[in-house]
Amino acid sequence: MSRGRIARWMLEETGAAYDTVLIGYDGAMKDPAYLAVNPMGKVPALRHGDTIVTETAAICAYLADSFPDAGLAPPLADRGAYYRWLFFAAGPLEAAVTNSALGATFAADRSATLGYGSLAATLDTLEQALIDRTYIAADHFTAADLYISAHLGWGMMFGSIPPRPAFQTYQTRLYERPAQLRAAALDDADIPAQT
Repeated sequence: MSRGRIARWMLEETGAAYDTVLIGYDGAMKDPAYLAVNPMGKVPALRHGDTIVTETAAICAYLADSFPDAGLAPPLADRGAYYRWLFFAAGPLEAAVTNSALGATFAADRSATLGYGSLAATLDTLEQALIDRTYIAADHFTAADLYISAHLGWGMMFGSIPPRPAFQTYQTRLYERPAQLRAAALDDADIPAQT
């Protein structure tokens, strides 16, 4: 139950072979061996050859570039919207939703200091981008769609993002992708049984 679910879905979309190493919340993420991989002591982290990538949006972008045959990133000349929405989710969307979920409030006259302005503005912006669109950044599914739909799915499941119709339609459709269904089944199988 972590952002590792996003990385696994992305790996499944690439079609590449990969190995999964589970890192427990029992302190293993703060073990010196893992801190050498990710000094933040957070998951996920990706090792691809000699390259280590952390931060989920970066992992998605890296994998899209590393496996171009999967078509998970538009051609370089057409990446403006792709980069915008991939990093909109990693920045304004995540910050706004997290601050709201934690009960952080800011005076209206201080909203200009926030990268997202307000939760309402952030959600309205995303909603407008999704209305009457199948994909957010191209005429086909990209890593930006994966990352945004994962945020929407998580947020709507836990109540930190309101289930607006445009969000529900988009997220539900993308969660039906075969790679997402495979990834979710693998992730669910890795969750220890609750006694």
